[in-house]
Amino acid sequence: MGRETGSGMRAGAGAHGEAGGGVRGGPGRARPGGPGGVPRPGWGSGDRGGGAAAPGGAPDGGTGPLIVTEDPGLLDDLLRLCAAAGARPLVLHTLPERRGEWEAAPLVLIGDDAAARVDAAPRRQGVLLVGRDRWEPAVWQWAVRVGAEHVLRLPEAEAWLVDRIADVVEGAGRSARTVGVVGGRGGAGASTLACALAVTAAAGGSRTVLVDADPLGGGLDVLLGGEQAEGLRWPAFARSRGRVARRALEEALPEVHGLRLLSWDRSDTAAVAPQAVRAVLGAARRGGGTVVVDLPRRAGGEVAEALAQLDLALLVVPAELRAVAAARRMAAVLIPEVRDLRVVVRPAGAPGVPGHGLASGSVAGLLGLPLAGVLPHDPAAVEAQETGPPPGSGPRGPLARFCRELWDRAAGPGPVPDDAPEADAREATPGRGGLLRSAFGGNRTATPSGATA
Repeated sequence: MGRETGSGMRAGAGAHGEAGGGVRGGPGRARPGGPGGVPRPGWGSGDRGGGAAAPGGAPDGGTGPLIVTEDPGLLDDLLRLCAAAGARPLVLHTLPERRGEWEAAPLVLIGDDAAARVDAAPRRQGVLLVGRDRWEPAVWQWAVRVGAEHVLRLPEAEAWLVDRIADVVEGAGRSARTVGVVGGRGGAGASTLACALAVTAAAGGSRTVLVDADPLGGGLDVLLGGEQAEGLRWPAFARSRGRVARRALEEALPEVHGLRLLSWDRSDTAAVAPQAVRAVLGAARRGGGTVVVDLPRRAGGEVAEALAQLDLALLVVPAELRAVAAARRMAAVLIPEVRDLRVVVRPAGAPGVPGHGLASGSVAGLLGLPLAGVLPHDPAAVEAQETGPPPGSGPRGPLARFCRELWDRAAGPGPVPDDAPEADAREATPGRGGLLRSAFGGNRTATPSGATA
């Protein structure tokens, strides 16, 4: 059965701010078509003769959905939404005649007037049944017959549909694995670990975005030596609403050590709206790869928006009793907001001297959290914080090895059962998948905003 997105389903706003209002249009819209207002099949408002096109793709290298409808009003709305998303659709009245065109289209939008003409089409993913205003209960029967994933009613579902079409244009696939890092207390080393994780991910060939979500920190651009790099900082996105284009975001951010960095400038701006955080992080995640977020040690609307997009949160805790006490308070803030929270223990005292600080297993036990690993002491990383290379850039250093091992575990197969023992990184190398009980992405599937089962 398809899913309905319509009034009362949060489709027009909510998850994407003002996106719905920006695409509604108004009176006086031109309706493409031939004589008498009957829409012509072809690309956008033209016909097939406008240029060579691969099946399911638009001319000139663009990619857009396949629209099947003869309803001029509905087509007018769908073309307007495609234009808002930057897509050039292929418009037909019935099933495509070209072989493979149906299967190759990245998204299929079937008007409720055309459902009977496509019920013999092969089943595939990415089929949406779209109508305007009110419709008959039989629409659900047609949704089943055409294999529609969702049933959309315009204009209420416009914002959600624009986002779905824009995903097609941007080639959005699997979301980036997204990790947040936060200190159990100040000076725990969370920013250093966040930078090292991002640097090692980028060095391993992953598309990587590092996000500095702590406006009161010293700035990750300084830690990476990229404070002079050209590109936009958080204040430029402070008023962002709706959808931020992934490619535009990446092109606008500074590139440092093979990754894209979103940090703060030296102005007095110390906060951005929650909607801006949601829009920017959503754009960063849509490109796949890796997103690392350096989180502040506080609660708030914008912090909650960042936490909601994490696959994993790492709480960095020095192996000291006072640090554990502070980390308990931080964990109480994080646990209701994140899917998976784990502790990274930083040994206390002088490196290599036994008997200093709490054991890593004791820290994890006191916090009631799974142990992700023990952060090794890296003398080179400490010395390089002022003038040297960024954390994790030395491929043979202990910090880089720790981060690579963490990423290898994260990319490992399947979740480890909840009763599986946690490994202590100081005693033995855990088996594959032992550090992270659930692999990034796991078996969670994102439900589109505004859609109900």
